Amino acid sequence: MAKQKTIFSCQQCGFQSPKWLGRCPDCQQWNTLVEEQPLVSGGHARQQATAAKPQRLAEIDSCEEDRISSGLSEFDRTLGGGVVPGSLILVGGDPGIGKSTLLLQAVDRLAQAGKVLYVTAEESTRQVKLRGARLGVSADQLFLLAETSLEQIKLRIKELKPDFLVIDSIQTIFTNSLESAPGSVSQVRDCAGQLMLQAKGENLPTFLVGHVTKDGSIAGPRVLEHMVDTVLYFEGDPGHPYRILRAVKNRFGSTNEIGVFEMQEQGLREVSNPSELFLAERPEKSAGSVVVPALEGSRPILVELQALVSSSSFGTPQRTAIGIDHKRLALLIAILEKKVELALAGQDIFLNVAGGVRLDEPAVDLGVIAVLASSHLNRVIEPQTVLFGEVGLTGEVRAVSQPELRVKEAARLGFNRCVLPQGSLKNLEAPQGMQLIGINHAGEALDAIFI
Repeated sequence: MAKQKTIFSCQQCGFQSPKWLGRCPDCQQWNTLVEEQPLVSGGHARQQATAAKPQRLAEIDSCEEDRISSGLSEFDRTLGGGVVPGSLILVGGDPGIGKSTLLLQAVDRLAQAGKVLYVTAEESTRQVKLRGARLGVSADQLFLLAETSLEQIKLRIKELKPDFLVIDSIQTIFTNSLESAPGSVSQVRDCAGQLMLQAKGENLPTFLVGHVTKDGSIAGPRVLEHMVDTVLYFEGDPGHPYRILRAVKNRFGSTNEIGVFEMQEQGLREVSNPSELFLAERPEKSAGSVVVPALEGSRPILVELQALVSSSSFGTPQRTAIGIDHKRLALLIAILEKKVELALAGQDIFLNVAGGVRLDEPAVDLGVIAVLASSHLNRVIEPQTVLFGEVGLTGEVRAVSQPELRVKEAARLGFNRCVLPQGSLKNLEAPQGMQLIGINHAGEALDAIFI
C-alpha cells in the first residue's frame, strides 16, 4: 500500500515544505510548521463561477454602492460611510479588547434593516445572550447559531436567508473536506474562500472576527487579508478605557479614518469628540507637557505629549517611547543635540502619548522637540499653545498637510496660539482669537513657546 503523502505548513505565513523544519525559511518563525494532509484534486466541490464576458469600460455602471448604516457613527466612519452589500469585512484585535462586543452592538442596530445571523463558534448561545443582556441588545431579527462546521453554517444560511452574517471567529471554523485541524492555514484559507464566494454571490455582507498572533498580526495565512474587502484592527491599551478602530485596508473608502470608543460596563460608547477626552486630565503649567494637533484621515485630534528627561545613572542612557516610533525619537534627539545645542547624550528620556493613542505622522515632530526641551530645561510651555510641523535633519521646520483643519480644531477647544511651519501660513486664515506664529527652524520654536 502506497504511503500517504503529507506536507508541513507554516501556521504564520502559509509556507509549505515536504519535510518538517524547525524554522520557517519564509517568515523566520520557530516551530510553526504543522503536518497536514494535502488537498486532493476533486476532493470537494467548489461553487461554480459564472462565465463573465468582456465589457467596455464606458458601458460599466459606475453608480455608488448603497451603504447601510450600522447605527454606530464611529464604526461607519471607519468603513467609509457604512456597510457595502456583498462586502467581506475582517475585524482583528487582541483577546478581550472588545471585538465581539463591538459587532454585537453593531448587528443589534443592523437587525432593524434585516435579518442577522450571528455564528458564535467559540461561545454558547447562552453566553452570547448574557452579554447581549448586559449591552441592552434586544433585536427581534438577530439570530444566534453555535456552530463550527462550515457545511452546517451554509445550510442554515440557505434556510434563514439572512441579510447580514457574522462569523466569530474564522479560526474556529472548519470544513469537512479537509483533514487538518481548525485554525490551520489550509482550513482558514479554504473557509474564508468559500465565505467570500457566498458573500459576493448572494450579496451578503459578512463580518469575520480574526485572532491575532503575539506580534499583533491576524493569525492564519497572509492571503486571508488579501481575500477580504476591508481589514479593521481594534486597538487599545488594557490600562485605558479607550479603544480605537483603525482600517488598514478598505476597498470602499479611506484607510486613514479611525473610530474612537470608550469601554464601559454597558459596552462600548462612541466618542464623537476625542480631543476633549484625551485632554480632560491634562496638567497645566507643568514642564514636559504639550498639545499637538494630529490628523487621522479627515479628523483632527488634539493629543497630549508628555516627556521626562533626567540624568542617567548608567553608562547607556535609556530611550523609551510609547505611542511614537522609537527610531523617530532617536532622530529628533540627535537634531536637538546637534542643531539646537541641548546636551541630551547622558540623559534618560521617556516619551509618552497620553490616552494610549499611537501617532505615526511627521507633523508631531515639532511637538516632540518642544516637549523634550521643556522637560530638560524645566521650563513650562504656554498652556494655550499648540505646535505642529515636520522637522528635517538640519533642524528646518517643513510644511505639513491640511493645516487649516488642525488650527480650527485647536481654536474650537480654546487654544489661542499656534506655532506652525512658515510654509503652512500660505493662504491660511487665522480663526478669531487665534495667533499664528510661523517658524523656519526648531530653535525658533523654543523661543516662542516658553512662558
